[in-house]
Amino acid sequence: TYTIFDAEDPIVTAQQCFDDLLIPPDHPGRAPSDTYYVTDTSLLRTHTSAHQSQHLRSGVDAFLCCGDVYRRDEIDATHYPAFHQMEGVKLMSTESMIGADGLNEEQWLQSPECQLIEADLKATLEGLMDHLFGPTEKRWNDDFFPFTQPSYELEIYHNDEWMEVLGCGVIHEQVLHLSNRSDRRGWAFGLGLERLAMILFKIPDIRLFWTEDERFHRQFKEGQIVEFQPYSKFPPVFKDIAFWTNDESTANQDDFVENDFFDVVRSTAGDLVEKIELIDSFTHPKTGRSSRCYRISYRSMDRNLTNEEIDGLQFKVRDETATLGCELR
Repeated sequence: TYTIFDAEDPIVTAQQCFDDLLIPPDHPGRAPSDTYYVTDTSLLRTHTSAHQSQHLRSGVDAFLCCGDVYRRDEIDATHYPAFHQMEGVKLMSTESMIGADGLNEEQWLQSPECQLIEADLKATLEGLMDHLFGPTEKRWNDDFFPFTQPSYELEIYHNDEWMEVLGCGVIHEQVLHLSNRSDRRGWAFGLGLERLAMILFKIPDIRLFWTEDERFHRQFKEGQIVEFQPYSKFPPVFKDIAFWTNDESTANQDDFVENDFFDVVRSTAGDLVEKIELIDSFTHPKTGRSSRCYRISYRSMDRNLTNEEIDGLQFKVRDETATLGCELR
């Protein structure tokens, strides 16, 4: 039986989100360019794994943790700064792990007990995929996460292509130690709920999950998997923006952070931004200055956009981009 947690505060400490999960201080996921910090030591959780240690410390042996998570990321049909994850954790019985006592790391990874956890994890997740998608071909790939060892990625063969659906692994011994559960062993997995829903319901754009349009919401009922029926396909409006990311005094040194630019565009134009792609970049051979040109695709899910409207937004984007220290071209 799994205990369900789905109402935790999304503001967590860096200790919860990173340190308790062995994510090193220099990991890119901890940088302000990737994470929304509230203070120097608190942040909007980047994954539901941020609650793993607190629930393990409380004595729960098996749980599912669901919630909204936040990341600064690229802008396209599959990425959004807020989305939802589900974390699953299960500790094995002490009786089944007696043989693991006193093993070093190498011995543990080769032990029957570690293989037992791996087999239970894979059987559980393969069963979940069959429940969601029907019997489907699956494959496991070795992966790396700081908080599990060994770690795996699960892919399924769906609609004539292989798709990654989740990451998982055997909980790292040090994570259990930091959670005051050194006497136990177990597994953990994490998956993106929007990602699975987009596959199951054939939803083409993650922004649709945030729409208030009833033409979207009335297509779905609890407990039923139906294919999304597009109710509109308004044309996109494309606008390019080019800028220098450094000046001659800092030639050959470029501190431009792409996610800062994405945040500026998203903050200015909101969900009208469908996609941003880099279409050109170069370094001037004489001055050493670096230039980038991005194409911004604007598209509304429920109405036509006018050039006049988007021109106004584009001017605001240009003004805000200049605040990043960029020189517009």
